[in-house]
Amino acid sequence: MMPKTAPRTNALRTPEEQFQNLPDFPFAPNYRGVDGLRLHFLDEGPRDAAPVLLMHGEPSWCYLYRKMVPVLVAAGHRVLAPDLIGFGRSDKPAAISDYSFALHVQWIRQWLENMQLTNITLFGQDWGSLIGLRLLAECGERFARAVIGNGGLPAGEGNPPAAFRVWQKFAIWTPVFPVGRIVASGCVTKLSPEVRAAYDAPFPSDEYKAGARAFPRLVPFNPTDPSVPDNRAAWEKLRQWRKPFLTAFSDGDPITRGGERKLQKEIPGAAGQRHTTIRGAGHFLQEDKGAEVAELVNRFIAST
Repeated sequence: MMPKTAPRTNALRTPEEQFQNLPDFPFAPNYRGVDGLRLHFLDEGPRDAAPVLLMHGEPSWCYLYRKMVPVLVAAGHRVLAPDLIGFGRSDKPAAISDYSFALHVQWIRQWLENMQLTNITLFGQDWGSLIGLRLLAECGERFARAVIGNGGLPAGEGNPPAAFRVWQKFAIWTPVFPVGRIVASGCVTKLSPEVRAAYDAPFPSDEYKAGARAFPRLVPFNPTDPSVPDNRAAWEKLRQWRKPFLTAFSDGDPITRGGERKLQKEIPGAAGQRHTTIRGAGHFLQEDKGAEVAELVNRFIAST
């Protein structure tokens, strides 16, 4: 069961000047309150169109979707891309203990309900997939279809990939957590200094990075993890999900490689879909092949 309130110490808010003059990011900010915190999101395209929900992961923010948003809007879709609590322009509780898997699901679910979103197409990557798949299971009536790229929903199976174990220890123990360089290391494309700086922008000092440092330890590979029961319950519902479900994993991600097979096998809505491998992309396929991924989503919506 999800907690009703977050046991927070205090929450930080990144100064707005951090977000000035970001390259290729002309989008207006939007804000809603969730659980006493301010959540930021992009909201582009016609308000009466069916929404496409773009969910980012670790340690990025909605800037990751700047290449996808215009392509989706050009096809006539309303496109929403929230910053998870702890990331981007959203508020950032200051202690690692302020974050849990259940709270992340609760915060986005509250936002969906506040926005009264229905007939949603989900695109989720990394933690955007973990949270997004939980939402499909827990409020599936709001969703029309889903696309998952480089993600999944662990439920205590153990034995995470070696690359993830290294990443988890790094996030816990490193004295310096260089977000821009971390995102760049997960891309095939070489990111410019200006783009790396845009990924650093939400975090003017280390005290803003509690959410980013918390995420790796919240992935429930251990069967004793507190989120395992909720994730296993979610999987029971996902095994009954018959709405269209597509995977679009990249060919260059050592962390999630092969994870699409479980999704394709166990989710009924994945049967008969044109699952795609995104060539020449790393973990952050939105950065490497954003326009291509957006066109894939457009075709999926048009065909289902």
